[in-house]
Amino acid sequence: MNHNPEFFTTPVTPQYNLLPYDGVVNDYGIVFSEEEADAYYACLKNTITWQHDEVIIYGKRIATNRQTAWYGGDSVRYTYSGITRTALPWNPTLLAIKKSVEQQIAAISPVCFNSCLLNLYANGNEGMAWHSDDEADLGSNPIIASVSFGATRKFSFKHK
Repeated sequence: MNHNPEFFTTPVTPQYNLLPYDGVVNDYGIVFSEEEADAYYACLKNTITWQHDEVIIYGKRIATNRQTAWYGGDSVRYTYSGITRTALPWNPTLLAIKKSVEQQIAAISPVCFNSCLLNLYANGNEGMAWHSDDEADLGSNPIIASVSFGATRKFSFKHK
């Protein structure tokens, strides 16, 4: 894997809110060792039921370049971009990642995540467009964790 340790030069202070207003973003830094991250990436890439996502944009149904998968407990349903998805059951790898993330977050905000949306990008030209995780299915104040395996990606926020 191509890791860039200089990307993480700012001291990590999870208690500090990185957003100036209208939300909370806490940076937990590197949660998994390079060896763990590489192993999780390889396992997920080869064992997840990946499929090209379908979304409705401006009334047209299109397939995205990225591939996605939706996993969770008790057939959790989630609707975004006009398409409703039903979660596949958790697998052992995702449960291990979930447990690690929940343990990291517990000091600030104890949480039990009920689902996981996975995105697989073919190259550095793909990514997620500006969006809001404000679907009713997520509740009024959802807690969302983001974990990246593989190449380093920029994670940007803007005021809505």
